[in-house]
Amino acid sequence: MHRLRTTVARLRPFTAAQTAQSISQSRLLVVERSLRTFQLARCLNTSVTAEPFLNGTSSNYVEEMYYAWLENPGNVHKSWDIFFRNANAGAPPGAAYQSPPSISGTSQGLASVQTLVGAQPNVEKLVKDHLAVQSLIRAYQVRGHHIAKLDPLDISCVDFDDAPCAVGFQNVGLYGLAESDLDKVFRLPTTCFIGGDETTLPLREIIHRLEMAYCQHIGVEFMFINDVEQCKWIRQKFETPGVMHFSLEEKRTLLARMIRSTRFEEFLQRKWSSEKRFGLEGCESLIPALKTIIDKSSQNGVESVIMGMPHRGRLNVLANVIRKELDQIFCQFDSKLEAADEGSGDVKYHLGMYHKHMNRVSERLISMSLMANPSHLEAVDPVVQGKTKAEQFYCGDTEGKRVMSILLHGDAAFAGQGIVYETFHLSDLPSYTTHGTIHVVVNNQIGFTTDPRMARSSPYPTDVARVVNAPIFHVNADDPEAVMYVCNVAAEWRNTFHKDVVVDLVCYRRNGHNEMDEPMFTQPLMYKQIKKQKGVLQKFAEKLITDGVVTAQEYEEEVAGYDKICEEAYARSKDKKILHIKHWLDSPWPGFFTLEGQPKSMSCPSTGISEEELGHIGNIAASVPVEDFTIHGGLSRILKGRANMVSQRVCDWALGEYMAFGSLLKDGIHVRLSGQDVERGTFSHRHHVLHDQNVDKKICIPMNHISPDQAPYTVCNSSLSEYAVLGFELGFAMASPNALVLWEAQFGDFHNTAQCIIDQFISSGQAKWVRHNGIVLLLPHGMEGMGPEHSSARPERFLQMCNDDPDVFPKLSEDIAVRQLYDCNWIVVNCSTPANLFHVLRRQILQPFRKPLIVFTPKSLLRHPEARSSFDDMLLGTHFKRIIPDDGPAAAIPEKVKRVIFCSGKIYYELTRERKNRGMDDAVVVVRIEQLSPFPFDLVKAETDRYANADLVWCQEEHKNQGYYDYVKPRIRTTVNHTRPIWYAGRDPAAAPATGNKQTHLMELHRLLDTAFDVEAFAGKV
Repeated sequence: MHRLRTTVARLRPFTAAQTAQSISQSRLLVVERSLRTFQLARCLNTSVTAEPFLNGTSSNYVEEMYYAWLENPGNVHKSWDIFFRNANAGAPPGAAYQSPPSISGTSQGLASVQTLVGAQPNVEKLVKDHLAVQSLIRAYQVRGHHIAKLDPLDISCVDFDDAPCAVGFQNVGLYGLAESDLDKVFRLPTTCFIGGDETTLPLREIIHRLEMAYCQHIGVEFMFINDVEQCKWIRQKFETPGVMHFSLEEKRTLLARMIRSTRFEEFLQRKWSSEKRFGLEGCESLIPALKTIIDKSSQNGVESVIMGMPHRGRLNVLANVIRKELDQIFCQFDSKLEAADEGSGDVKYHLGMYHKHMNRVSERLISMSLMANPSHLEAVDPVVQGKTKAEQFYCGDTEGKRVMSILLHGDAAFAGQGIVYETFHLSDLPSYTTHGTIHVVVNNQIGFTTDPRMARSSPYPTDVARVVNAPIFHVNADDPEAVMYVCNVAAEWRNTFHKDVVVDLVCYRRNGHNEMDEPMFTQPLMYKQIKKQKGVLQKFAEKLITDGVVTAQEYEEEVAGYDKICEEAYARSKDKKILHIKHWLDSPWPGFFTLEGQPKSMSCPSTGISEEELGHIGNIAASVPVEDFTIHGGLSRILKGRANMVSQRVCDWALGEYMAFGSLLKDGIHVRLSGQDVERGTFSHRHHVLHDQNVDKKICIPMNHISPDQAPYTVCNSSLSEYAVLGFELGFAMASPNALVLWEAQFGDFHNTAQCIIDQFISSGQAKWVRHNGIVLLLPHGMEGMGPEHSSARPERFLQMCNDDPDVFPKLSEDIAVRQLYDCNWIVVNCSTPANLFHVLRRQILQPFRKPLIVFTPKSLLRHPEARSSFDDMLLGTHFKRIIPDDGPAAAIPEKVKRVIFCSGKIYYELTRERKNRGMDDAVVVVRIEQLSPFPFDLVKAETDRYANADLVWCQEEHKNQGYYDYVKPRIRTTVNHTRPIWYAGRDPAAAPATGNKQTHLMELHRLLDTAFDVEAFAGKV
């Protein structure tokens, strides 16, 4: 009963007139330990003259009793308690009074009191009305964005017809309230901030303030977030009255930024009206939006911002956010500009940029990097995240306070490209989180020619962000002040919670997809409206002039000043004769190259290491270097096996990899291995992370116990994604040349879901953007009879994209091996020995430049007894072997050799076994080509010259239209100057990479081995 009385007291209704009177009569009352402010508010249904006891000094006494009762009904006599309760329930003061119970009839008196209170139906209505008001407030918080005025064109493409938002004055009846309740005063819930310093408001004012907070030019989606404190934080940012107040200086700065954004596009349109530039017209407020985010983040301590964006507005961002010199942008439009001899280049709206400057708002230095990217929308997202993570890692920024990422998106791509979802799911993973990304969606409400109703099934293009509890701030891009406020909140959110946040700039595209495109073909009504639409700069300038923030003359002078800057830059741009792509580099590596961007040498030192180091790393690999750690019994056997190998001075595949990683770590080179299940290894061979069998989450990484001053080793199981994770590791490898970054596919053919990263970034990145990258792809490959899906890593695809010329024999020189590596776009190897894997991984770091490395790794060879290497092959002075000649008995008498079989990878062991079984060791030599690209012309020529009388056969286990055959055949023919044929021994052409039938697999293998060792197989053929 006590609780009910207290609740009813706090939920008392007041009329608006009485509230106004109470505000003027507010007074302070000190109660015990707290200072509380009460507002006098009476609920009287009769005139004061009809109740004389309320006049004069009695009224002061009643008032004191009322305040005491408000604080706690137990503070006053029972009769006063009943009086105030009945009065608040609507009873006139005369009827509200009840005589106190008599001494003799206490129980009877209490019963009558309870009966009177219970008989008041208005108490129950009071509670229901307050609950209804709370429901109404929550409806605005949850769905107010449905009716917010977000679309500048007022033809909103967002469809909520199946779930209308029932809020507003006209819909109060749906919540059990009546129109007559609009002037009643209600106590506000503690989860609401619309009252500011007030705790009660009339319903009409409550609705008005909610509409101002949630239904104007900003729509806030956040009530799906699980964290109560985060929801409270957002409510406070948008509900508190007067939050969107800007100083005169802030408004002038905003206007100046709008002028630069708008006039830049207009200048390009005047000078090059027939050129594609993917301008920003219709969303000019993007530039002040980005600059606001950067300003606020810089004030919060951010020192480096990495950005990724599509082509729309890119030149404007380069000019006005990254601060690229205008003349270097303008000269890109000159068709007579010659290209420097440093790659094939890319179109101007794909290029990136790096720049470090003083932020004028925070007065702190900040580095800005805009990543170069292809036309493949959203493909750059994980690359940006990877580079951000790397920069955080190298500067020890474990909370993301110094380095952050900003990703820009188009509305159609944000909803349509699955890579967005994959990247979001990396956002909170320990080895992938960048501690919050600010996503800015340029929502044109159209994708090329496709309407949103045809482009997505969700109401908003941003709904994908809800999967990671990222708040989504929709804002009308024609209201620059609203945009600026939302961006400030987004930056504060990221700084406070280190979580992703999305800013949805609802705008339009004034031109077509590009400046040459005609949008009226497909969106006639939209573009009729756009043609009528006044530009956002004009509207904003008129508003500020009307408000007296600036004068018309000051505005005109600001416009003229920026136009003059553009004209002067345009004049300077005409003096430029050569386009240097290196001036558009997004990830410079200071000190790694010469000032001219060339390698400091063209030699690679030995990739071997000392016997002592091999033994030390091998012992670490065979141990558990922490105390009180219980490992699995099966793992104990594996570690014991490693110890035995170390004692015998040999290593298998896993140990060879361990030697490479461990030696680089010891030299201070960070190694990062990422991919699905890489910690243990898909084939249970690696075991780089040991798990305690008795304590959950207790792990040991022996590789981090090699040396006290070693670099850290990162090995991390990734999410079940190839596209995003490979892009992430590529970005990580961009940040520094002094790290070995590897991505391992669970099976080689899984790389095809990351094909976009391989094609657009890894294969061609240096040619397009002069961007070196040393990322390593480990792709398990081999025909093991396991079916078509887990057999082939598709080597033919990688080899097809190699840029070496099959018809040109390279000029022989002492540094031919290094020069070939420097000239190629990537390196493709298929190692057959652990020692060669060891050397090729170390070569990635020791060579004086960086190239992507594609390694086709084995499966059955991981435990093959012959696939082991002696420590002798890994000592100081040894190198990677591009080819491994045959050192058997046939090599001693080369003139008697009848056939030279060239091969690569696992098939070598099957060929040598078959050769031994057939007793043909003297007649057939088997030469392994370990480095397929760049092709070792010089070493292959040495072998063909040595065995001048022998047939030349290429043998592979892959099908003829796959594998290496189409790549190696023309190159071997060039090597022999087309004087000898190159025969084929392998599987016939096929659509699938491998058969699903084990028997068929063995039959095909037997047939290709027959062909390989039948010295008469090609007799008489031309």
